Amino acid sequence: MSRSADIARKTAETDITLRLELDGAGVSDIETGVGFFDHMLTLFAKHGLFDLTVRAKGDLHVDHHHTVEDVGICLGQTLARALGDKRGIARYGSITLPMEETLVTSAIDLSGRYWYVGKYTFPTEKIGEFDTQLVDVFWQGFAANALMNLHLVLHHGDNSHHIAEGLFKGTARALRTAVAVDPRQTGVPSSKGVL
Repeated sequence: MSRSADIARKTAETDITLRLELDGAGVSDIETGVGFFDHMLTLFAKHGLFDLTVRAKGDLHVDHHHTVEDVGICLGQTLARALGDKRGIARYGSITLPMEETLVTSAIDLSGRYWYVGKYTFPTEKIGEFDTQLVDVFWQGFAANALMNLHLVLHHGDNSHHIAEGLFKGTARALRTAVAVDPRQTGVPSSKGVL
């Protein structure tokens, strides 16, 4: 059974179509109009071994905020749909990941409950034309719509590009572990019987 989902979401600010395949090969086709964001989403797919297609048209004449936030919302919603009842998944995943001088931890619980903690700051306000504060906006929208716990911690790092890259790669790797099917997990991984 394919664990995949599609979404089409259109607002006055953005028009987005997105497809996520959890059991993929890391193949991506990303076009958001925001170059650095495309790069981060490509890394997310590659390191999570997710197949990901994103087409986003947003009000970039205003800024990148709505596009980045709404892609996060759509990605979170497709993740929740692709997981279904979560039967047989590992549920938890975490990694402490180095990226040059940067070290980050990403920890995930696919609990069906939203909580997000982002303990990181960037030394610069921009990475090229990209506002670094939008990294937090993306992850918050993603976690809220996936109904997951997501904790992101920067231990140390001096380069804004490396910090962002570490967060995207680390979360992809943690999520790859959390969504993996465990052959010993016969039902939903919760004493409540539902997630």
